[in-house]
Amino acid sequence: MADTIHPIHHPAHQAAARGALEIRGLTKRYRVSGTPFTALQDIGLSVAPGEFVSIVGASGCGKSTLLRLIVGLERQFDGEILLDGRPVAGPGLDRAIVFQEHRLFPWLTAEENVALGLLKSHHPAADKRRLVREHLELVGLGAFAKAYPSQLSGGMSQRVAIARALVARPRILLLDEPFGALDALTRSHLQAELLRIVRAEGITAILVTHDVEEALYLGDRVVVMHPRPGRIAGIIPAGRLPLAEDGGAPGPGFGHDRADPAFIRLREAVLAELGAGHAQPPARRAA
Repeated sequence: MADTIHPIHHPAHQAAARGALEIRGLTKRYRVSGTPFTALQDIGLSVAPGEFVSIVGASGCGKSTLLRLIVGLERQFDGEILLDGRPVAGPGLDRAIVFQEHRLFPWLTAEENVALGLLKSHHPAADKRRLVREHLELVGLGAFAKAYPSQLSGGMSQRVAIARALVARPRILLLDEPFGALDALTRSHLQAELLRIVRAEGITAILVTHDVEEALYLGDRVVVMHPRPGRIAGIIPAGRLPLAEDGGAPGPGFGHDRADPAFIRLREAVLAELGAGHAQPPARRAA
């Protein structure tokens, strides 16, 4: 795989920046066995075009529910979700999501799986083939276009899933624990590759993860959520952390330096905030 991933030059790159997300007063309620349950309460968050935001929190704090609401899979909620000033009312090509499992169809090749991301687009067939080819190259899998998922490693399959999510040129890429099922070495490598791809495409990204180091390595900001009900407890800026170096020269495709003392201090701050979310009185824990 090539060491450097180059951006695909779309006309959108010359247009005004897109991908601004505004969430105002977002509350999501369910009924569980007839009992009301508040999954998210009064969420407010602004994400700038091209920003990478990480969201961390304990299981049950509503992180994945928040992504499902943004992508439009959940339509009943209170509050507002605005993408570039327009309300989100359901799924659309302007948003894409990558899950922990790659969810590739095993009977389709890599290129056929990526092409599924263009099913609802109006591109001519020749343009669709070009976009599929370009996005497989973008994730370093141009030589594996004809391979089936069973012939790919877990990391390669997740690359195909990322290409499928990006092929329709969404304004926002949503990532729900995308590397949680991978081994540590593959996970670390794909974190760096994901950041290269997101920066090359100029796309807004929102990552949900349990891994605090991953959140800080990738994120410009880290949103910490507390459970019962799910709410934002704090937002920690990470964009000024020193970048990791490759060959002695930091670059836009490299995440924050995990060994830097400032990184370690922020990691401890995030962990302390997460711990505070568990230190609730017994009555609240039982609620």
